[in-house]
Order: sequence, then structure tokens, then C-alpha cells
Amino acid sequence: MNILYTAEALATGEGRNGQVRTDDGKVDVTLSIPKEMGGSGVGTNPEQLFAAGYAACFHSALRSVARASKANVEDSAVGAKVGIGPNDAGGFGLAVTLEVSLPHLPLEEARELAAKAHQVCPYSNATRGNIDVDVIVVED
Repeated sequence: MNILYTAEALATGEGRNGQVRTDDGKVDVTLSIPKEMGGSGVGTNPEQLFAAGYAACFHSALRSVARASKANVEDSAVGAKVGIGPNDAGGFGLAVTLEVSLPHLPLEEARELAAKAHQVCPYSNATRGNIDVDVIVVED
């Protein structure tokens, strides 16, 4: 693979109750464990950051495959929900739901584009076989 860009971030403090900062300072946030997991919920958490990144990346992939098909992606949006919970091996796992909105396309065409985007999105390729990812096209 020919790497075009590398993001760098450093976590300090107590992991999920610490800080995370990118090398360029564009991301500099306080982390905290969600209230649902026994934490304060004051700061953001890794699942929120992953959801934001996956939503943005998938939306870019969706717009790219739509351009190639000359499909109307005006007013399109992608929402990501990232869940965390215990797995069967004594650790924790993630599950993702992507909600795709393509309000100017017929439902079947929107589903086809979402499926194509799921094949080219770097986050989808990284998670495939490791995390359950459901891609849902919402009817607008």
C-alpha cells in the first residue's frame, strides 16, 4: 500500500480518563468513561471519536461512488452509532450501525450506492470481519 497520509495521536493520563491530542494540535480533547459504563461522562470517549471518523469517511466514500454513477447526493448524510460491550472472550467488542440518507434517490438505488461505499470505505475495509457493521439506508 502506498501511504498518502498518516495521522498521529497520543493518549496520556489514565486511558479512557485522560487526554488525547494529535501531533498538529487540531484534536485536543479530554476523555472520560461514559456514565453508562460507570464513568463521569464529562469528556468525550473513543467510541464517539470512532463514530465521527467512520461517519465522515463513509460519507466521503458514498459521495465518491455516487459521482461515478452520476447519482444525486445533494442533502446526503451518514450517521454512525458505535456500541461497546463485553464479548465472549472476556474483553470488549464494538458494533457499528451506519445510517445513510440519500433523499433524492429511489430506495433501491440508494441501497446499491451504500453497498458500493461499504466496499471502498477505508473504515469499512479495516473493520470487515472484526466488527459487526450494519449499513441501513433510511427512507426520507
